[in-house]
Amino acid sequence: MTRRQLLGAAGALAASGFGVGALAGCTPTQATATHTGWAPPAAPMKFPKGYVWGAATSAYQIEGAWNADGKGPSIWDTFSHAGEGHIADGSTGDVAADHYHLWSHDLDLLKRLGVGAYRFSLSWPRIQPTGSGAVNQKGLDFYKRLLDGLGERGIRPAITLFHWDLPQPLQDAGGWPSRDTANRFADYADIVFGAFGDIDAEWLTLNEPKTLAYNGYWYGSHAPGIMDPNAAAAAVHHQLLAHGLTVQAFTAHGVKGRIGPVLNLTPVKPTDAAAKEQTKNVDAVQNTLFLDPVLKGVYPTNAIGTANGQLPADPDRFAALVKDGDLKIIASPIGMLGVNYYGVAGVDLNGTMVKIHKTSTADWEQIWAPGLYELLMRLKKDYKKVPILITENGVPDDLMQNGLKDTARIDYLRSHFQQAARAIEAGVPLQGHYVWALIDNFEWAEGYTERFGLVNVNFDTLKRTPKKSFGWYADVIEKNAVAPK
Repeated sequence: MTRRQLLGAAGALAASGFGVGALAGCTPTQATATHTGWAPPAAPMKFPKGYVWGAATSAYQIEGAWNADGKGPSIWDTFSHAGEGHIADGSTGDVAADHYHLWSHDLDLLKRLGVGAYRFSLSWPRIQPTGSGAVNQKGLDFYKRLLDGLGERGIRPAITLFHWDLPQPLQDAGGWPSRDTANRFADYADIVFGAFGDIDAEWLTLNEPKTLAYNGYWYGSHAPGIMDPNAAAAAVHHQLLAHGLTVQAFTAHGVKGRIGPVLNLTPVKPTDAAAKEQTKNVDAVQNTLFLDPVLKGVYPTNAIGTANGQLPADPDRFAALVKDGDLKIIASPIGMLGVNYYGVAGVDLNGTMVKIHKTSTADWEQIWAPGLYELLMRLKKDYKKVPILITENGVPDDLMQNGLKDTARIDYLRSHFQQAARAIEAGVPLQGHYVWALIDNFEWAEGYTERFGLVNVNFDTLKRTPKKSFGWYADVIEKNAVAPK
C-alpha cells in the first residue's frame, strides 16, 4: 500500500484542515444531521452598504513559472516533483494556470465579475529565493505590476504573505518546526512592507496554519511530507509566532490597511452523547488551538496529548517551545480575522472525525451551510469583537454536471451567502466574502482533478471560460443581495 493510499481519507479530509483521523464510514450519521429550523426569506437578503465581495487564489496554485526570473524552489516544487504518489494525477504546479504571464487577463476577469477585492498570495521564494538574504527584484516587480493592475481596475488587494510555499532551503534547515523559520518570516515581511507598505490593502499573514502543520508535518499528505505529530505541534507554534511578529512589523512600518491571520475553522458535533469530551478535544485541535492564542493570548489545555481526539504530541515538549513573551507576541492586536469555511464534521467515541452531512466532490468537504452561521455566532459569543472576512468559501465542480453549467456551485454559494446575511442580521461583524476560487487551479495533493474556479481553465491551452456561477455571482455583487432560489 502506498503512503497516499494509507493516508486515504485522513489526508483528503485534512486537505482543508479537517483531519484528526480518517473519515469513518461512507454515509452521514443521520442522528446528528438535524435541520436548523431556519429558512431563508422569500425576498432577497440584502447586505450592508460597503460589504466586500471578492474572489481568491494563491500563488503556487495559479502562477506557474516555477523557476522563472530568479524564483527559488519551494517545498511544493520539491514535493510535486518527487513522485511517490504525492499528487493524485502525478502533476505539478510548474505551469498551473500560468497566471505569471496571463495576470492581466485574469485581472480583466475580476473587473468583469465586478468584485470589490481580490485575495491573492505572494510567493516567498519568488521574492526571497532562499528564504533569507538577497531579494529577487524581478519577483517584487511582478507583484508591483499585479498591484498596479488592480489599482487601475479599482479592485482592493487582499495580500496573503504566505500560502504554504515555504522556500526549500528553509525546510532543509528545519522548516516550520524550527523557531528560526518564524524569524526568517518576519524578515521577509519586512521586505514586503518596505516594498508595498504604502498600498492600502487587507494584509493576511499566513493562510491556514492548521492545514500546513497537520497535512505537512503530521499526515505527510502535503509538502513537505513529514509524519511526526511533535513536528506538527512545533509548526503550529512557530507559524503563530511568525504571525505575531509580522503584526508587530506591520505596526512598526506604519503600513496602510489592516492585518490579520487566515484560519480555517471547522464546527464539530458529537455523534454520540458519550462523545462529549472527545468532541471538546477535537474542537481544540481544529479551532481553539489557533483562535485562543491569537485572540486571547493563551493555548487551550486539551489540544495536545494522548486522549481520544487530541493531537498526539508530547504536551511538555510543546510547552517548552513557548518562550516567555511568545503568547503576547502572538496576541498582538489585529485589524480583522480571516475565516476559511468549508463545512463541518462529526466526532465519534474514538475522537475520529466522521461524516454527518453529504460531501462535495472533495470528500473532506461536508456541505452544511448553517454551520457557517453557527461558526460566526460562536466567534461573536466567545471572542472579543474583531471585524471578520470570509476569506475562502467554495466547492469543486460536481462531476455529474458539465463543467461550465455548474448549478451545484450556485446552490452552494447561495446557501452560504444566505447564512452570512443571517449572521450579519444577528450582529456578527462580518464585512466581506471571498469565493474560492477565481479560476481553476492546481489543487495541492489533488492536482488538477478538482476544479474550484468560477472560471474554467483548459490546462492544455490555458484558455479561460467563465462558468454559469460567474454570471450568477456577478449579479449578486451588482445587487449586493442574494435572492432565494
